[in-house]
Amino acid sequence: MQLQKEEIERLERKFKLNLINSISGVKPANLIGTKSSTNRENVAIFSSVVHLGSNPAQLAFIMRPQTEIPRDTYTNILETGFYTINHVSESFIKKAHYTSAKLERGESEFDRMKLEKEYIADFYAPFVKDSAVKIGMKHMDSIPLPNGCLFVIGSVEMVVIPDHTINDLGQLDIEGYSGVGISGLNTYYGLNKLDSFPYVSEDEIPDFE
Repeated sequence: MQLQKEEIERLERKFKLNLINSISGVKPANLIGTKSSTNRENVAIFSSVVHLGSNPAQLAFIMRPQTEIPRDTYTNILETGFYTINHVSESFIKKAHYTSAKLERGESEFDRMKLEKEYIADFYAPFVKDSAVKIGMKHMDSIPLPNGCLFVIGSVEMVVIPDHTINDLGQLDIEGYSGVGISGLNTYYGLNKLDSFPYVSEDEIPDFE
């Protein structure tokens, strides 16, 4: 298949939606947990979390355009300034996926999808208990994107990671806790480690055949 821009625009709507959502490859699967100023808890799946920097430690994710009825996740982040990022593992991918449903305002996906929550070290927002990697975040800024989405930037306030999943270099063994990735909107992949290479300097580049 080879498609020019005009041909892409003429594709059937659902086919185009699935195709364009898939062509970026496998993306990280994370649940973002929030709590409103009136203690209403919310959790929703996102596949757009990206690393911005290590010093200071910052992550970001993309929030869809906020309509006349904003989604609970972003509303709660604006109200309180805090949220959590929780890696999804194979054991609860179905529950995680269904958090994408549009529930009534104030109805908790934790309760509806039977995802157990937990609070750690007085951090304001709830974590997903079954998640191996839990990250406490503080909202810094939201940058409007050309398509109406928002690039939500936060500082890493705390991390909770099992000791056995980190090597001496500080690298996570994602395969060790059965972490998963998302292709498109609804297809999940297991992640297997294939290899590990050193930090590259020019004088260490091999002679490739």
